[in-house]
Amino acid sequence: MTASELVALLKTKKLMVATAESCTGGLVAAAITDVPGSSAVLDRGFVTYSNEAKTEMIGVPATLIRQHGAVSAEVAEAMARGAIAHSRADIAVAITGVAGPDGGSPEKPVGLVHFACARRDGDVRLEVRRFGPLGRDTIRLASVGLALELLAAAS
Repeated sequence: MTASELVALLKTKKLMVATAESCTGGLVAAAITDVPGSSAVLDRGFVTYSNEAKTEMIGVPATLIRQHGAVSAEVAEAMARGAIAHSRADIAVAITGVAGPDGGSPEKPVGLVHFACARRDGDVRLEVRRFGPLGRDTIRLASVGLALELLAAAS
């Protein structure tokens, strides 16, 4: 699914989206806003790179981050739910991961990315990908692609 196809789909369904991005640093929102007319479907994007930003901007509990780590399904879900709660969007996608080249561990290696896609009605879809050490740019761009697919599937 390309960003253009997503924007067209969302326009047809009259749905608004929000993004909550960590390792992608706003690339999903940028891909959507590259499409003319995207203002009809993108409400806002949150770049919550630091743990503090996750807590302050979209209400991810600091205790959840301490308990599971920023790169976890639990935090991805809280990010997506927080983006819904702090926006006017119908659907939100969240991404948190280890893009590398540093920062990985045996438990959370470079290339591990957690995704969550939430609907305002409460449904949440979680996905995890282990892209492997493909390089920072490749991991981030692959994450954008999956985020666009998740938004399309939720619409």
